[in-house]
Amino acid sequence: MIELAIGAIIVALIFDFVNGFNDSANSVATVIGTRVLKPIHAVALSAGANFAGPFIFGVAVATTISKGILNPDDVTVYMVVGALAGAIGWSSICTYFGLPISNSHSLVGGIMGAGIAVLGFEQLLYGGLQKVLTGIVVAPTGGIVFGFLLTGLIITLFAHHRPAIINKTFGRLQIISSGWFALTHGANDGQKTMGIIVLILFSTGMIPELEMPLWVIFAAASAMALGTFLGGYKVIKTLGMKITKLKPYQGFAAETGGGIMLAVFSVFGIPASTTHAITGTIMGAGAARRKRAVRWKVGKQIVFAWIITIPGSAGMAIAFTYLIYLFV
Repeated sequence: MIELAIGAIIVALIFDFVNGFNDSANSVATVIGTRVLKPIHAVALSAGANFAGPFIFGVAVATTISKGILNPDDVTVYMVVGALAGAIGWSSICTYFGLPISNSHSLVGGIMGAGIAVLGFEQLLYGGLQKVLTGIVVAPTGGIVFGFLLTGLIITLFAHHRPAIINKTFGRLQIISSGWFALTHGANDGQKTMGIIVLILFSTGMIPELEMPLWVIFAAASAMALGTFLGGYKVIKTLGMKITKLKPYQGFAAETGGGIMLAVFSVFGIPASTTHAITGTIMGAGAARRKRAVRWKVGKQIVFAWIITIPGSAGMAIAFTYLIYLFV
């Protein structure tokens, strides 16, 4: 059983790596899209901030993942592996096609699918799933509002300044806002794999209760940071360049607003989608300047990817879990 637990933890860290790989775009897309930083410098900044995030904001999100979707006493390590296989499979497919889907919701869908396959729909904990639903609704809509309002405020305050000065000033500030968003991204997304690893340790009897060892935080943060550094350029291109062309002040507004939302979600244990948050703020920042500046068709494609993420990853997890139980 120890060997199986180690294998499952390795799979969890692979998911964390894939999460960072896909979500690298979330914290660096705007700073690359506005050409403030070169891609290599941007992903290095993001990777460092992602690593630090989980150590700063606590483990409330990890608790939601480990306790809020299924009863930990009903979970087996085989279910966890099936859930991770579904989440990794779905995230990898979407990354290949350049769709900035929510890895958070891929993981939630994977856990749900494994639970449905073994325990049935009635064993899902709908109180915890309400937190997930809150994140699904609030992150993109709140992001649009934050991005629109912050950009509008900047436009109002700096209306009489020369564009060259504004671009230079906010170009520098955007480096800070990009790091801030990466920090909150690591805080929220980094905790999800921690919750899974703790669930593995608990389900195999390696820890007596659901507590968070320091080495788990370090391992999960490291895997996400590495994935971020090696992140997928296709998704960066979609978020940073295809949705709308941003000026540095718009990028600053998008990253600052998205980071504020993720910080709040992390404190309250809501496993929010960083993809939802940054896409919403980018669209809001673009619309504040001119509604037609936003390529809404690309936004619709991204929304479609959001809608199918939980059912898609759940379906893959159900299939993988059934397959695993055929051989155990």
